[in-house]
Amino acid sequence: MTGDIASASTPPTTFGPGAILTPANAVTITRIVLAPVAFAMMLADPDQSTWRICAVWFALSTSDLLDGTLARRYGSTRSGAFLDPLADKVLVLGGVGVMCWVGRFPWAALVLIAVRDLAISIFRSSYAKKGLAVPASKLAKWKTFIQLASVGWVTLPWTTDMTWLSLGTLWAGVAIGLISGAQYLSAGATAATTMDRT
Repeated sequence: MTGDIASASTPPTTFGPGAILTPANAVTITRIVLAPVAFAMMLADPDQSTWRICAVWFALSTSDLLDGTLARRYGSTRSGAFLDPLADKVLVLGGVGVMCWVGRFPWAALVLIAVRDLAISIFRSSYAKKGLAVPASKLAKWKTFIQLASVGWVTLPWTTDMTWLSLGTLWAGVAIGLISGAQYLSAGATAATTMDRT
């Protein structure tokens, strides 16, 4: 019984910043690997909507919460900081791209999402070279969730014909993405100004 108490009080194994094979990364990599499966299922179905497609998309979209929980529990890593947003981008661009391809979503929305993500990636990379880190804002995280939800409304049989719902959610996600992008630029400019003054 004493051994049980000791084992219960033992903190979980943590991983250093350079670790790659972590539980959180395993979930993230699984999301990336299974994303093409979800896209293929959507393309194969004339309506892009079945309970099976919906279940797969829901699992891929919400598993981001799981890898975040695992990262906080076992330690954040540099590889996770790279892979997690990559998985989100693969899902968003791929999911919205499929919906554009089949005529559900307008291509303009995909272009705006892609240009915004590319611009922010270049921006963050340039600031990283200066030793500045610009963390993701809460609004940026909501942007990803809402954009994934716009595809989710199409895959859900109950709402697949509610065009106003899926398109409204999509454009809300695009707008929030542009606003959060402006926040990144503002935060980066402020950080650079502060660094120049020190």
